[in-house]
Amino acid sequence: MGTPCHFALFELQPSFRLDLEQLATRYRELARGVHPDRFADASEREQRLALEQSANLNEAYQTLKNPPKRARYLLAMGGRELPLEVTVHDPEFLLQQMQWREELEDLQDSADMDGIVVFKRRLKVAQDELNESFAACWDDAAQREQAERLMRRMQFLDKLTYEVRQLEERLDD
Repeated sequence: MGTPCHFALFELQPSFRLDLEQLATRYRELARGVHPDRFADASEREQRLALEQSANLNEAYQTLKNPPKRARYLLAMGGRELPLEVTVHDPEFLLQQMQWREELEDLQDSADMDGIVVFKRRLKVAQDELNESFAACWDDAAQREQAERLMRRMQFLDKLTYEVRQLEERLDD
């Protein structure tokens, strides 16, 4: 038995644009129904099935609520699996990455919390722009290469945003 489509679990049509509040509400509804605690007195087989369903639901939710993961999943649904690590042939974005990394290092060195807030806002704007660009081209086979390039950019910004949050936590201590 294969794993059901993440979108099908939530009774959604495959799409990059999702109502995240609706997704979270549906997740909570479904999670209550398959939570392993509800099957404490059930047979071992039923307990195992509930655990598997709960794990599948959690994986689907984590994938769909995160734009870069959702983008990767949509692209994989449309064809071949995408390698996690690839050499990026995107000189313009590579230069932008270096600039962002240098700026983040400077913010860390100076412990500039106000600067970090401004940096986060700029990252959020860049993420929103990438999300819109990806949404416009992901299901067009002629734009597959562009969609993959955008997804990789999204992954980088997601990772950079995580690093910014870690820096904030370190500086708050």
